[in-house]
Amino acid sequence: MIKQKIITDIINIFKQLDYRYKEPVIVEIPNNVEHGDYASNVAMLNAKSNKLKPIELAEQLAENLNKKRDYKSVEVAGPGFLNFRLSNPLYHQVLQYIHEQGTNYGASDYGQKKKVLLEFVSANPTGPLNVVSARAAAYGDSLYRIMNFTGFEPFREFYVNDAGNQVDILAESIELRYRELHGERIIEFPPEAYHGEYVRDLAIKLSVSEGAKLFHISDKDRLERMKNFALDEIHLMQVESLRRFDVDFDNWMSEKKLRQEGILEEALSYLAEAKCTYESEDAVWFCSSKYGDVKDRVLIKSDGNPTYLVPDIAYHITKYQRGFDIIIDVLGPDHHAHVLKLKAAIRALNYDVNKLEVIYLQQINIFDQGEKVKMSKRAGKIVTMDDLIKEVGRDAARYFFLDRKPSAHLNFDLELATKQSSENPVYYIQYAYARICSILKKAKKEKISLRNFDTGLLKKLNKNDEFRIIKHLMTYPDILIQAAEHREPHRLATYILELAGMFHKYYSKYKVIEDKYPELSKSRLYLIHAIKQVLASSLHLMGISAPEKM
Repeated sequence: MIKQKIITDIINIFKQLDYRYKEPVIVEIPNNVEHGDYASNVAMLNAKSNKLKPIELAEQLAENLNKKRDYKSVEVAGPGFLNFRLSNPLYHQVLQYIHEQGTNYGASDYGQKKKVLLEFVSANPTGPLNVVSARAAAYGDSLYRIMNFTGFEPFREFYVNDAGNQVDILAESIELRYRELHGERIIEFPPEAYHGEYVRDLAIKLSVSEGAKLFHISDKDRLERMKNFALDEIHLMQVESLRRFDVDFDNWMSEKKLRQEGILEEALSYLAEAKCTYESEDAVWFCSSKYGDVKDRVLIKSDGNPTYLVPDIAYHITKYQRGFDIIIDVLGPDHHAHVLKLKAAIRALNYDVNKLEVIYLQQINIFDQGEKVKMSKRAGKIVTMDDLIKEVGRDAARYFFLDRKPSAHLNFDLELATKQSSENPVYYIQYAYARICSILKKAKKEKISLRNFDTGLLKKLNKNDEFRIIKHLMTYPDILIQAAEHREPHRLATYILELAGMFHKYYSKYKVIEDKYPELSKSRLYLIHAIKQVLASSLHLMGISAPEKM
């Protein structure tokens, strides 16, 4: 709102002075508060085309802008920057705008309806989702919500690796537990097998439904039945865990289905037609070193089976064929080498590699009472998503995962996440929201209403603390755009914590409801109602609840 107004004012003055200007006109909130509320380098970018020095053009622009009542001052700084300080009435207009917009405040068409494929979590279907998957789920879901709110058209997808060697090992692990249940003594459980309790639980469920019937079919058919049973059960398990975490997907893409539909063969044909495959040592190779990889890669092994790269290339071909403008893969930190060869294949097939963005989520360490928790899915020592939700709650889990940028390592402190004090950031934020709800409820009991609010009362808001809060509220739309554009939901987590802190300090310093000053009370209620709106919006975009009582 305010940024667009400043841009419009600048453009109008260029037209009045009959000067040329290049679009877009850039107006930003400076990092240093001493540089004003907003700043622009428009004079520096357009001075040459108007045969002026930057400082000369800046001075002319400032002179005309200072004639407008909306600005307390427009100053020239450095070689030709314009620094804007807003007038009090303009701050008050921001509050009015927030109230008028309601839940739409902060929404924009910035994304211009670009279609975005957002693939995240995509955990192997070999067990319950763990905390690594939980971080990916919180990140991907929040990014989806933010991008949707800022005008993109995002689509959420989960890629199911249900045709690899790991699912064969899972089936074999279940068979061992199944045999145990039917009286066989398993001398040694292989170290490469899955040892978790969930494997025993699956074997028990299978035994209840099938009894000993599976011993009367061939080894091959028995393992296939066990594999399909396990895949279905674990898929349902993962779906339920994600729903408890308030995360949904628009599509579940199965590797098994890709293979059945012949898409892997199509991918190999495309690469062969592009003349970037060759045979050596009884294997089929992709000459990926010609397309940015460090070396050539095997596509088909000497035993005739495809490597993991082939289905991944096939899957990404479908991503391009579906017409997305932006393709985002959210992966773990150990995928750098794999992405290098994948991008080589995309280049070889003449797809736009710049459409593909890879977000690497860094390692997570879980700490319980100061001690690091060791995790291993094969060894059965895992902290599942469900365990985490039971321990700290969905809200705390989501906030802690979103609080750090994706490229940063995350130490998750279980003890801190369960504290009901200002030390716990999510509690601190939710308490701010609940406290505002309580104040507004009290005002209603005392028959102080904001209906038909006289905006002239906003002149009562004249404290520096109030202007600082309004200025922070003013930045909300920009924060969302930055979070969407840079794929960094942690910007919102930082923003909302700062907003909650501003409110708590304001509340401890000023009395909101003053019996002797009803007009001041209404103006302050109007201010905290705007804070409430932005807190609610931010929490929703992070997938965190906004409790009215705590």
